Amino acid sequence: MPGWRLSSVLVVVAPLLVIFVVLTRTPTAAQTTSGDAGRGAALFQQCAACHSLEPGVHLTGPSLAAIWNRPAGTVPRFGRYSDGLKRAGITWDAATLDRWLARPQAVVPDTTMTFPGMENAHQRADVVAYLKAVAEGKAPPTAGGGMMAMGPRTDLKRVGKERRVTAIRHCGDAYHVTTESGRTIPYWEFNLRFKTDGSPNGPQPGNPVLATAGMQGDRAQVVFNGLDDLKRFLVERCEEPAR
Repeated sequence: MPGWRLSSVLVVVAPLLVIFVVLTRTPTAAQTTSGDAGRGAALFQQCAACHSLEPGVHLTGPSLAAIWNRPAGTVPRFGRYSDGLKRAGITWDAATLDRWLARPQAVVPDTTMTFPGMENAHQRADVVAYLKAVAEGKAPPTAGGGMMAMGPRTDLKRVGKERRVTAIRHCGDAYHVTTESGRTIPYWEFNLRFKTDGSPNGPQPGNPVLATAGMQGDRAQVVFNGLDDLKRFLVERCEEPAR
């Protein structure tokens, strides 16, 4: 009977429509999970090596002090965004931050952020809640009782004379670094890095700073105020300067 057939089709199709609606309206983890800013403060320590929570203090990545509801790629005075992130057209709200924390490369494929992602949805919600609290000036205290925020880096203007560099000469496959204390230290050229830091915590112009690195103490870095200092200090000479 035609009427019976039509009713049967409706009976079968109706549940499928309900399932389809449910699947297409499944909320993100950020929408279903209520984050805890206190737990997020502890979890944020995984991010603190690359991101400061102080306005205007940028590390490998930009300051996250006020990213809540900010368009991506727009933190003032941070110039190392990937082109993809600047063109992404996304805003850092709860849902977007949740997806980003889960896997940054899935949101912006050419991102320079190397963080592999946070699988646990509850932990992501906690970090999102913490970033929102930071932006609102309501960041909870950490387990140690202080406010969770990246403090300023070491002030390279205040180092001792054993770290203040007075000369750098290159010879063969080695750099010879002389400090204000009078000591000259040879480094294999592959083990010495040169950096610049023009921030308020960087070295004074004309006073680069030596910092050791590596488990064996055989690697080091020299930090200059800017490129002018780097060009002026590096010389090709094998003989030691006259004392």
